[in-house]
Amino acid sequence: MRISASPTGRIAAFLLSLAASLSPAFGAEPPPVFVLNSLDATVSVIDPVSWAEKQRIPTGKEPHHLYLTPDEQSLIVANSAGDSLTFLNPRTAEVQRVVHGIIDPYQLQFSRDMKWFVTAGNRLNHVDIFRWDGKELKLAKRIATGKTPSHIWIDRTSTIAYVTMQDSDELIAVDLATQAIKWRTPTGAMPADIYGINGDKTLLVGLTGSDGVQVFDVSGPQPKAIGKILTGKGAHAFRAAGDGKSVFVSNRVSNSISRIDIQTLKVTDDYPVPGGPDCMDVSADGKTLFVTSRWAKKLSVVDLAAHKVVRQVNVGRSPHGVWTLDHGAR
Repeated sequence: MRISASPTGRIAAFLLSLAASLSPAFGAEPPPVFVLNSLDATVSVIDPVSWAEKQRIPTGKEPHHLYLTPDEQSLIVANSAGDSLTFLNPRTAEVQRVVHGIIDPYQLQFSRDMKWFVTAGNRLNHVDIFRWDGKELKLAKRIATGKTPSHIWIDRTSTIAYVTMQDSDELIAVDLATQAIKWRTPTGAMPADIYGINGDKTLLVGLTGSDGVQVFDVSGPQPKAIGKILTGKGAHAFRAAGDGKSVFVSNRVSNSISRIDIQTLKVTDDYPVPGGPDCMDVSADGKTLFVTSRWAKKLSVVDLAAHKVVRQVNVGRSPHGVWTLDHGAR
């Protein structure tokens, strides 16, 4: 015999079902903000609600950059002097695994199709190209480069890796399929981070030894230097603003962040940030910029509408990379 549920029972069941369906959105804690402390060999895990540092995760020696994989399943810490990579869960901060035998990984990047993984050996003057099968990294080729390879940009077609040479003032292009250098071209002083615009036909290169961003046309078989955007002394790292219209660049010596319009290639805004601003991330709503103040042992939180730092969080020595899963478009 079938017994029908009472109205009260049906209502209770409906409410339980509704609560279960809403709990991921309303009950889950927001993902943390991660800050890499290069001189302490740790990662600070920061609660973005209380702004308390919840924990510090030990890494390998001299970690310098963080990278969130394109599938957003892992946050990778590159331990340059430790010759290793630390994989973290970007939501829970749990260590997923440590990969050893990656020689001098100063900077790192996956191709968007996640078939290639590239590291820049800053101390040892090489770029390593790895194949990725979804589980393991296999070295395809180690490429000798100019002096002090610094930052990497892999194009949207996952075919070319561009790398700056910090101490020989060069930009190179590497064909990922053949692992061969396609070309190299001179740059301004101490080139650092790279950002591609216009379908990666144009590259922006931060000149840490100068006062702005150099612009290259890479649409043809050979690159052409086509201009320079004055931003501030020590132009270093880029971060897309999340609006599809602009990009931020940190000026470490000038203690400022500049916003560049990617259509006009002009600076449209400046934001003062103390302590040698370095790497950045942007909140999902595009209202807040997270900046590592490299020389001040702080994470600086910038209210973009108010044009000011509204909070600073104590972290470790020489904070470098910063990432969060709850981010604006990159």
